Amino acid sequence: MNYFLEEYDVCVIGAGHAGCEAALAAARLGMKTAIFTLSLDCIANMPCNPCIGGSAKGQIVCEIDALGGEMGRAADATFIQSRILNKGKGPAVHSLRVQSDRVKYHIYMKRMLESTPNLFIKQGEVTTVDVENGKVTAVRMKLGAVYPCKAAIITTGTYLNGKIHIGELNYSAGPDNVLPSTELTECLKKLGVSMRRFKTGTPARVHKRSIDFSVMERQDGDSEIMPFSFDNEEKLENKGVCYVTYTNAETHRVILDNLDRSPLYSGRIEGVGPRYCPSIEDKIVRFKDKERHQLFVEPIGLDTDEYYLQGMSSSLPEDVQVKFLRTIKGLENVEIMRPAYAIEYDCCDPLELLPTLEFKKIEGLYGAGQFNCTSGYEEAACQGLVAGINAARKISGKSPLILDRATSYIGTLIDDLVTKGCVEPYRMMTSRSEYRLILRQDNAPERLLPIGHEIGLVSDERFARFEADNAALNRELERIKTVTIRPIAEVNKMLVKKGTTPLNSGVRLYELLKRPQLSYADFAPFDTERPQLKVSLVNRLEIEMKYSGYIKIQLEQIEKMRKLEQKKLPADVDYKTVKGLRLEAQEKLNKHKPLNVGQAGRISGVNPADVSVLLIWLAGKGGNDD
Repeated sequence: MNYFLEEYDVCVIGAGHAGCEAALAAARLGMKTAIFTLSLDCIANMPCNPCIGGSAKGQIVCEIDALGGEMGRAADATFIQSRILNKGKGPAVHSLRVQSDRVKYHIYMKRMLESTPNLFIKQGEVTTVDVENGKVTAVRMKLGAVYPCKAAIITTGTYLNGKIHIGELNYSAGPDNVLPSTELTECLKKLGVSMRRFKTGTPARVHKRSIDFSVMERQDGDSEIMPFSFDNEEKLENKGVCYVTYTNAETHRVILDNLDRSPLYSGRIEGVGPRYCPSIEDKIVRFKDKERHQLFVEPIGLDTDEYYLQGMSSSLPEDVQVKFLRTIKGLENVEIMRPAYAIEYDCCDPLELLPTLEFKKIEGLYGAGQFNCTSGYEEAACQGLVAGINAARKISGKSPLILDRATSYIGTLIDDLVTKGCVEPYRMMTSRSEYRLILRQDNAPERLLPIGHEIGLVSDERFARFEADNAALNRELERIKTVTIRPIAEVNKMLVKKGTTPLNSGVRLYELLKRPQLSYADFAPFDTERPQLKVSLVNRLEIEMKYSGYIKIQLEQIEKMRKLEQKKLPADVDYKTVKGLRLEAQEKLNKHKPLNVGQAGRISGVNPADVSVLLIWLAGKGGNDD
């Protein structure tokens, strides 16, 4: 029996990392918003590794924060250990990663949802999205409740027809054995949404008392902690230690001897798994020449003795898991608290989405997170944020938020999904961006905070602090162009010690800071008028100095790209009528219906010659530049 209950502007289906950001954004933008979860105890759950950030992912979290999202603040408030990865490489790949307290992160986000005006939390399973005349009108619950709405955002993670595999055993469940969502897939199929089946996995959790940390490599956090949220001025401290150990020949032998018991190799798993986060059995089969594989032993919280074995996801039976783990140094007496498992789930084809993350054929229906074929908490959260913003803006009659590839990693991720699609779980990496020197985590506020303020998710007070910081940085950039460092003995002694050429005459500080061996701090004793800058601003200043030539080249590339993005393509064109296009290009363009020439050029099967044809065709039609 169905019964109508309260009406909402936006209904968010799922309360993982994508759902939380989507609901918070919509509610903060004035929409009456409901978020539905299968269990209140699983809001913002971290069923895999309880960490936030990492290579490219740290950049995404900083971008979420700059746009007014919550993940960065939650990570700052609940972390156990913080480290900047890739310090030995260039600034484009410096990425913040924190090990989070899994329970505290959940509590933080649940409390944030509960305390946000306009936001209502509902426990229950959504089975149906009602669509009339191509528009979303309501969502229906398993218990019979119907909630009319103007937009629905699907953020089901791995719960949609979730099936867990451990050896020969498999059963319907979401992560951590929570009940799955079992009926929504059929509804979406009836609405014409193309569905596919993916797979991911997670390692065993083990008891602290059974680990011999003394024989493992200790991995401490950074002494100077950089927060995710740019205006977080609290003193942050590491509260835990992580460790590193390795597999060996015996580990590999045990796994290979039991491959026939792995559902991954017996054919019981149908879903496509992640290329860049394979199971341990996959690693050993695919990389037979490697004598060992690294694994990280990390705490999942401060009030528990559970530890997570990053790099050891598996779907092998529990007895085999115990056997191969006990071959590893420091884990000889390991006690498994939760066995590793693989999980299959349903997701959509992201090629059916607009860059706003709204479905092309169903007005008011949005997708975000693993439902859109991505993997990772950070990738999910940023999509949820964009979907929530766009749902709210559409209902308010405002223009959509579409971030291009040069604006952010978020824009790169969404463009990859909706333009190129994916045949396996998508993971963001710095190599996916052609503009990664511009898309650094240190300048995320400069790139995106003005957008967050314009949208309405960044307060006037926070924006004023950002402007003050920016003004201070710009003043200092101008000042150091006028400061001359004289060739006195103390200066030359420092330069020689740093491994760089001493001075014969005075040199502008601006030019000296371009030398890779030198830092801003090195000149403190010789520059008495320097202001007191935040550490984050000093980092930005040095990067801008040392990489100014490369940054200029990337900015020129971005300008060319944006000119192509401004060449809009008609939505109703039949590309078979465009003379000069190759047959493959005609087919791909008709399938994808790109919004502009820039997007068209990124579609697989459309080459530079086809782009030239489109430009000539547009010019002949009097194509505009807006």
